Amino acid sequence: MIRRTLLIPALLAGMAASTALHVAPAAANPSILFDPATGRVIESDDAFHRWYPASLTKLMTTYVVFRAIQSGELTFSSPVRISKKASELPPSKMGYKPGSVLTVDNALKIIMVKSANDVAMSLGESVAGSQAAFAEMMNAESRRLGMTDSHWINPHGLHDDGQYTSPRDLALLSVALRRDFPQYSDYFSIEGLLADGKEVPSHNNLLGRYDGADGMKTGYTCPSGFNLVASASRNGRTLMAIVVGGESVEARDEKAADLLSRGFAAAPGSGPSLAELRPASAARNLPVNMYDQLCSKEVRAARAKKDKELREAIKAGRAVRTVPIYSAELPRPRRLVSVRLGGAQGPVPKAVAEAQAYADVPIPTWRPDMPVPGLRTAEQGDGATIR
Repeated sequence: MIRRTLLIPALLAGMAASTALHVAPAAANPSILFDPATGRVIESDDAFHRWYPASLTKLMTTYVVFRAIQSGELTFSSPVRISKKASELPPSKMGYKPGSVLTVDNALKIIMVKSANDVAMSLGESVAGSQAAFAEMMNAESRRLGMTDSHWINPHGLHDDGQYTSPRDLALLSVALRRDFPQYSDYFSIEGLLADGKEVPSHNNLLGRYDGADGMKTGYTCPSGFNLVASASRNGRTLMAIVVGGESVEARDEKAADLLSRGFAAAPGSGPSLAELRPASAARNLPVNMYDQLCSKEVRAARAKKDKELREAIKAGRAVRTVPIYSAELPRPRRLVSVRLGGAQGPVPKAVAEAQAYADVPIPTWRPDMPVPGLRTAEQGDGATIR
């Protein structure tokens, strides 16, 4: 059973990340803690609950791109062209002008760190020819990996009622990313980007702050809440925690850090594998829409009032700041990776070339390999601050 503590009830309202006040975990939200090397589940709480993925979608986008590179359809230097449709998406975004071109390599770095929706959309279009064709590839790969509670419509994660996943499915995807493409693990541990002379920090606050943290991705929309796939390695052992539906950045981060810390403190166990894990019932829960809970006008006003009252209480000595499991501040300069437009020299994927030549011809169907042995078959993007 997952331990949940509330040191100050008012903290449930949540705060923006910039307040520097720690927020306790939300009262209940699905999660799973597991060992990706063995696939063994250490803890789980409603792990089959379907959930809107927000920018965790970009992990699935990245997996499909890695597979396309593996098949020889493209390379890391292949072009990603920003489309007009992509440029019109809401934040988080890079704001590149339509027609701008960057490499697949830089596009992947940007969607992992900045979580830019315009770049994610353009990446999908540049791999498959269209959003719909790329979504077909995403769904095909999901089925191959045994992700039975996932359905994809877009490559960026902006809200769509028909796009959902679950913590257990995200665990299968995370394992596949590490197992199938260990050579690309650095994409998930980037602490920040340097783009056009500007520093773009990662939204994953555990990187550099939690001992051993080395990935992977955050996600947020009003309907989804605050989500995190977090990995950390200590003494040759890696654990992963997936938390969805957090009521604040701090609550999400603290719960993930708490899960990881308890996992590292315990001896390796013999829990069920991800393939053996079973839902509590055969019925599948509909995704929870957290908009009213997080982003309605009334909730925002109440949160602002409680934030003010809490700050005044701390100042007057009637309340105390809580100490997070992970370091509140980065103890050293952030390690940055440079990204830029241009430099694309690799091949254009066949599907894209055909789509450009024959606009009225259907995009070829993505045909993944046989299933992996042992596995059965909003408003704002990630990083937006609720105000």
